[in-house]
Amino acid sequence: MKRIIINFESKSSDFEELVQEAFNKDILNFLVSKDTYQEFENIERVNIYSKSLELKPKFTIYDDIQKLQEILNETLPIENIGYYKELKTKDDELEIVELSKTGKIDFIIVSAKDWKIIPFENLIAEMHSNETDLIAEIREVKEAELMLKTLEIGVDGILMKPIDANDLVELKKILYDTFNIELTKGKVINIQNIPESERVCVDTTSILHPGEGMLVGSTAMGFVLVHAEVFETQFVASRPFRVNSGDVSAYILVPNDDPEKIYRTNYLSELKGGEKVLAVSYKGEARIVSVGRVKIETRPMLRFELEVLKGDKKIPISCICQNAETIRLVDKDGKAKSVVDIKVGDEVLVHVGPGATHFGTAIKETIIEK
Repeated sequence: MKRIIINFESKSSDFEELVQEAFNKDILNFLVSKDTYQEFENIERVNIYSKSLELKPKFTIYDDIQKLQEILNETLPIENIGYYKELKTKDDELEIVELSKTGKIDFIIVSAKDWKIIPFENLIAEMHSNETDLIAEIREVKEAELMLKTLEIGVDGILMKPIDANDLVELKKILYDTFNIELTKGKVINIQNIPESERVCVDTTSILHPGEGMLVGSTAMGFVLVHAEVFETQFVASRPFRVNSGDVSAYILVPNDDPEKIYRTNYLSELKGGEKVLAVSYKGEARIVSVGRVKIETRPMLRFELEVLKGDKKIPISCICQNAETIRLVDKDGKAKSVVDIKVGDEVLVHVGPGATHFGTAIKETIIEK
C-alpha cells in the first residue's frame, strides 16, 4: 500500500477540520513539529513522523547527512529512520541512491522543486528493488497521481501539506485507484445440487455497480466472478452494496499489505465488519471496499465445476452459490446471468489463482485441493 504522509507541522485556520478529514479518510501518517505534537501524542492509531528528535516520534526524520551517518554508524540498529533531502543536483540524486542501498533507512523523502519527472524516474529505477521507501514531497494533488504512477511502479508514497479538506478527499481517491486482475473464460462442466449449506452475504459500505462483483472459489486454483445484487426484480429489491458470495468454506480475494502481491485470500467464514475485500468488474478492474457486515444463513446451494484451458493444461475451478434467481455469475460477454439459468457448456468469467496458499498468502508448495 502506498504511504501518504500529511504535513501538519504548522497550524492553519482550518487545522482541526483538516485533521478530522484525514481521520475520516483513514489517513493516519502525520508529520508534526513541537507546535503540533501535543495534538496527536495520545492518539494510538496515528503514526507520528517528525524532524524534532526530542519528541521521540515513531518515525524519526533526519535532514542533516552528517547526523544521519553518525546514527547509522552506531553498533545497535535503529528502526524507523527517515531522511529528508531537497534534490537540486545530480550529486543529490546519487547520495539518495547510495543511502537507499545501505538497507538501514526505512524511507527517504525527496523534495524536487525545479526538476520533477526525470530525477524521480531515475530514483524509482534505482530504488524500486531496495527496501528503502521513496517518498515524494508534493505541493498539489495533481502531482500525486503523476508521482504514484511514474514508470508504472511509482514512488512508494507522498508527503503533502493540504490546502483544504478537498485535497485529502482527492488524495484518497488517487490512493485507492483501480488496479487490474486478469480474468478469463471458464467452461461449466458439471452442476450439482446441495440441499442446504451455510451461505455468506458480504454487505459492503460501498455502492457496487452493474458488471461488478467479487471473486470467490472453493480452491485456490481459481475464482469465479459472482455478481453484486444491483438489479431490481418484481419480487426482490436491489441490494447494490451486497454480494451473495458463496458457502462458508469458500475463498474470497482481499487486498494484500504486501505491495508485491495485489491480493491474498480469506475464507468467507472469517470475514467480519470493518475488514476489506476486493470488488472486481467484468473488465478486471479491482478496487478495495470495506465490509459493513456479513450475513450467514442456511440456504439451498448449487456447486459449479468449471474448466479453464491455459496452454495445453486444463485447470479445474469450482464455486458454490445459493440456488436462487437473484444470484448471478458473469458470462464471457460481461453480462450477469442467474445461476438457475446456467447450464453445462456455458462460459463465465473466472480468475486463475496461485494454486497454493498458506493462511491466505500464495506460496510455492504442492497442495492438492479437489
